[in-house]
Amino acid sequence: MTADRDRPGVSRRRLLGAAGLGAIAAGSIGAGVGYAAADDTKPVTADPDALPVPFEGRHQAGIVTPAQDRLYITALDLTTESRGDLILLMQEWTAAARKMTQGNEVGEFGAVAGAPFAPPEDTGEALGLPPSGLTVTVGFGRSMFVDADGQARFDLDGQLPYQLKDLPSFAGDRLDPALSGGDLVIQACANDPQVAVHAIRNLVRIAFGRASVRWSQMGFGRTSSTSASQVTPRNLFGFKDGTANIKAQSSQVVDEFVWVGPDDGPAWLVGGSYLVSRKIDMRIETWDRESLEGQENIIGRSKGPGGPMSGGDEFDEPDFAAVGDGELAIAEKSHVRLAHPTSNQGVQILRRGYNFVDGSNGLGQLNAGLFFISFQRDPDQFSTIQKSLAGVNNDLLNEYIVHVSSGVFACPPGVGPDGYWGDRLLA
Repeated sequence: MTADRDRPGVSRRRLLGAAGLGAIAAGSIGAGVGYAAADDTKPVTADPDALPVPFEGRHQAGIVTPAQDRLYITALDLTTESRGDLILLMQEWTAAARKMTQGNEVGEFGAVAGAPFAPPEDTGEALGLPPSGLTVTVGFGRSMFVDADGQARFDLDGQLPYQLKDLPSFAGDRLDPALSGGDLVIQACANDPQVAVHAIRNLVRIAFGRASVRWSQMGFGRTSSTSASQVTPRNLFGFKDGTANIKAQSSQVVDEFVWVGPDDGPAWLVGGSYLVSRKIDMRIETWDRESLEGQENIIGRSKGPGGPMSGGDEFDEPDFAAVGDGELAIAEKSHVRLAHPTSNQGVQILRRGYNFVDGSNGLGQLNAGLFFISFQRDPDQFSTIQKSLAGVNNDLLNEYIVHVSSGVFACPPGVGPDGYWGDRLLA
């Protein structure tokens, strides 16, 4: 073992990956073998949060994958106009993500086994860390297809999905253009923040000379459950968030509302989805001065168990006709009522948001909130719901939140063993 570690071209982490991940890569995730220190040959019980998520498949991972605890998302603008550069970037990103999601280093020699007088191929901060459920999801913005004058870029004439457009203006929006849009987006989710940062850092590094960062956001404490096996998390207002979210186990609902179908647009996007991002600042200090009764009426759910104010447990269907003390049990302008499918033509979306705290502002108040992410078959699904919620005369919650960024991206389907992100579009 010692000789192997010292041999040029063989990194310590790659040896760990070959020994510790081989059985998992072959599909035997339930074998019970986990991760140990490099010099510890005793198997340990697997930590499910440390295991890898398969990279290849019909759909990209990181959409219906059980939501991990940490997020690092970034949007980039392409600085090249060469189609060949774009194709090569997608190929290199795919190759790097394929390795990182399985707990391996980027490149042939990784972080420490290359030439000593050349920059390492891998930045190295994830050395010794397990994959931690890392998923990397990539999407294309409208501006990758056409420029500001509507002229095609990268010879992509006729490939722009008609659904891929800026969201309409919503009442109360205070969008910052510097925090919105982008040619490309990378969403990295993991159960270890350092693993997510490592993924984004290396992909941005690979893009040097071809793309530059437009905006980025770190998030923690997922605010939605995408699997029936997960406990519903809480947002920074202290309420359970995403109780009625689409779950991966509801395959018929997922097919109806999440995945792009054969009749929805360009063939290259079938099996993909649309990512909508919205950074939502929360007025934490103002909310904290609201009474418990007031908070529950605004949301439409109890703060503790999370059941609807009409009664019942968390997952019981709200009774919007229920009356208590002569008034509607669930307020007419409560968040739950206005966001519910019955108020939005039956529309649903798959939520995948995260809390964030970006320090404090000049007044000593928390710069915090929700980085909202949703996946849907058509961005109009999000717009339908947001139109119900937006404005001071609609959702009572709007007194305590403001949307400051927005993005829409077309996420291509998953890749096969020899494929790369967007190969149906670019090949």
